[in-house]
Amino acid sequence: MSEYILNLLPLEEGELAEFEAVAPDAVHVRAHRSTVTPEQLAAATVIFGWPKAEDMKQAVKLKWFQTMWAGTDEYMGKLPEGVLFTSSSGSNSRSVAENMLSSLMALCRRLPAYRDNQRAHVWRDEGPAKTILNGTVLVAGAGHVGADFAKLCQGLGARTIGLKRTVAGPIEGFDEVRTIAELDALLPQADVVALVMPHSPQTVGMFNAQRISLMKDDAVLISSGRGSVLDQDALAEAMRAGKLWGAALDVTNPEPLPADSPLWDTPRLLLTPHVAGGMHLDITRRLCVEMALDNLRRYLAGEKLKNIVK
Repeated sequence: MSEYILNLLPLEEGELAEFEAVAPDAVHVRAHRSTVTPEQLAAATVIFGWPKAEDMKQAVKLKWFQTMWAGTDEYMGKLPEGVLFTSSSGSNSRSVAENMLSSLMALCRRLPAYRDNQRAHVWRDEGPAKTILNGTVLVAGAGHVGADFAKLCQGLGARTIGLKRTVAGPIEGFDEVRTIAELDALLPQADVVALVMPHSPQTVGMFNAQRISLMKDDAVLISSGRGSVLDQDALAEAMRAGKLWGAALDVTNPEPLPADSPLWDTPRLLLTPHVAGGMHLDITRRLCVEMALDNLRRYLAGEKLKNIVK
């Protein structure tokens, strides 16, 4: 039986033909998550893209699904039994890493305060700035995003330490790779702490009031993994008391952030609405397409796929 490939990726002109060239005997159907039909889902043996999780139960013939995101939480327990599940892990690493660095530099140079002054028509020097030159950047989560961010920080003269559950060897971008069990011992040394941990039962609330207290008073906290990792109320309370130079959160729990959250009015805190990754850069979109094409070649050849979700 030929494959029925339902392609929900944000393809541009000519890109569907690339999939047809890789799998010329397959049926290729291009659709959008908001307009995909039950009939298309029911016929699909392969799906690429971002279907609605609640619709996946209709994909009764599905053999393989590759989401266009690195995160896979929304599909857990929603796929038909026995379906091969792969992600696009690494596709938005550059995008998130650049956003993290941009937020870090903005905080170091007090740019949010100067923007506030501009809006208020106030001409005022906000005082000393901060540099990461010769500083220590501690990254909790030494995966694709963490490594790309660390590499950018190295380029600005920082020493970088990556934390993982298990250490199998060196990782480009990090001067050292240590285990996450060493987090508490390393926090007092860090000038910048970056959280890029996934959501899991082990990471929920991991960065709590106690760990915030272990940070330097003038350290910077960056959170761009999952909002559930950080105790937001503890962060807001600590920063209102003068702890930390600043913090930048691109992820919160929940999302959207409720209007009554103390984070909105926390001083020296920069908030962005989960926009570091996604499809904000075309290089991310194109890399998702290339990852799907590569895995499609592997799938048809009977080879092991990349980014298998366990």
